[in-house]
Amino acid sequence: MHQLSHSKPLRIALVGTRGVPARYGGFETAVEEVGQRLAALGHDVVVYCRTTEGAEAETEYKGMRLVHLPALKKRSLETLSHTGLSAGHLFFRRPDVAIVFNSANSPWLPVLRAAGIPVATHVDGLEWKRAKWGTVGKRYYRVAESLAVRWSDALIADAAGIQDYYRAEFGVESTYLAYGAPILEGGASDRLAEMDLEPGRYHLVVARFEPENHVHVIVEGYVRSEATLPLVVVGLAPYADEYTRRIESLGDRRVRFVGGIWDQELLDQLYANARIYWHGHSVGGTNPSLLRAMGAGVATNAFDVNFNREVLGSNGEYFSGPADIPDLVHASEASESDTVLRGKKSQTDALAYDWDRVAEGYEQLCAELAGRRGARGRRSGAFPLDRAGS
Repeated sequence: MHQLSHSKPLRIALVGTRGVPARYGGFETAVEEVGQRLAALGHDVVVYCRTTEGAEAETEYKGMRLVHLPALKKRSLETLSHTGLSAGHLFFRRPDVAIVFNSANSPWLPVLRAAGIPVATHVDGLEWKRAKWGTVGKRYYRVAESLAVRWSDALIADAAGIQDYYRAEFGVESTYLAYGAPILEGGASDRLAEMDLEPGRYHLVVARFEPENHVHVIVEGYVRSEATLPLVVVGLAPYADEYTRRIESLGDRRVRFVGGIWDQELLDQLYANARIYWHGHSVGGTNPSLLRAMGAGVATNAFDVNFNREVLGSNGEYFSGPADIPDLVHASEASESDTVLRGKKSQTDALAYDWDRVAEGYEQLCAELAGRRGARGRRSGAFPLDRAGS
């Protein structure tokens, strides 16, 4: 990356996620990848993390300073409660700019505005479409979107489809900042033996177990097929025991449920050596798992929505339900050369998704917001992090 492109380092707060190291989803991946690069550019970056019981709270990670705060252990309140505490902590520290992830956190934006902190909200995907939310939850997310539009100084969208939605629904523009795709090269496969797998001889799913990620659709469709290669399912989900049981009940002896895998080397080898990666995500914009698969050079079959077509294009094969999957399974097992070619083309396309360029986009946006703050004469006081709050 380039060196610090602005004369003055910025104090940047990244708020609203589980924090780093990234062990959960796309937001955490973005915070880790962008935050470490902003820190390397000379900026003072602080990440607000959720306290983990029984784990030692680190104060620094890859150049980023960390603040650990608790959260209510209830699905509907966990994110909002943690961000509320984070906003209160920030009120007295007043960074140059804050990036708030997830429009669900928008009720706390007035706290940051009252402190004179410019705010960009990364609005994520269409959260109100997620099946895990009931009627009240869906209504909340629709209201939260409108509040994010009203109270943010800027909006960040990680997909053109999300930009289109906010333009059509609210008549506002957003800054397009997608995720990066790690390019995996070298062809290592030595770790596969740990899972009794061979290169090119298995199908792969990596996803949180949530209905809109359609793991149940993939498993059901695969089981209907005459597949001879196993389906390896990597994933789990908090608060989703019933859905997890449903997915597992759909499997047969060919389906291997392996739970969550946090060993990145092993996970990378699983991606890079799969015959097919099956991607069922449907509401979250540009997805890091999809980009990782493309960067690993594995052919991908994806759920048929605009976000996935936007990224995969003609290199993908698409499905809408279980009935579509058997033919795709049979085609992938009948011709390994075709899947290898599709994977190589996707890996070339993945080069356009570069974390360095993404971080530069965040840096530029932060500089613009900090500049507006100065133009408005907002306070730009110190941003100390007391050890009691770390």
